Amino acid sequence: MTAARVFRGMGQLPVVAAIALAAALYSHGPAGAAQWSQDPSSHCKFVAPLSLTSGPTFWMGACVDGKASGEGMLRRRDGGQAGPAFFGRMKEGVPEIGVVDLAEGFRAGSFSGDDIGGQAEPDPQDRINAFRIAAEAARQVSAQYAAEKNAGSARHYEELAKTLELQTD
Repeated sequence: MTAARVFRGMGQLPVVAAIALAAALYSHGPAGAAQWSQDPSSHCKFVAPLSLTSGPTFWMGACVDGKASGEGMLRRRDGGQAGPAFFGRMKEGVPEIGVVDLAEGFRAGSFSGDDIGGQAEPDPQDRINAFRIAAEAARQVSAQYAAEKNAGSARHYEELAKTLELQTD
């Protein structure tokens, strides 16, 4: 192999490397860098928004093919203490849109990268949609607690649904 041929092939290296990198990133999908978790009780898998922080997290909602799906709630628990929660829509275990309820307030919007509402300038309509979907998720959680004859929790999540809806005004 001549030196000219070797150097000509090296000129194509950046293009080949860029294509390989793009293929690797695309193959991992939107949650490629995110950490997958599993509900300790149901074993349903999901990606929790980063703002929930790490710890035992439970999914209350549908589980399709072993992954959280549709509207529901991800709730962090620290022993007997309820921690922050995500109310919103999941697709194949990955959050799509919703609200994270933190001690210091709400984070609302679409899931991007590894968290909810992390965009510098969130779209106002996206924020409104996030609160509406979160309110519906809280109502579904309330209905599930009501079906389990847990009136206190059912009332709590119904009130939270009303609070979430008020955020759209």
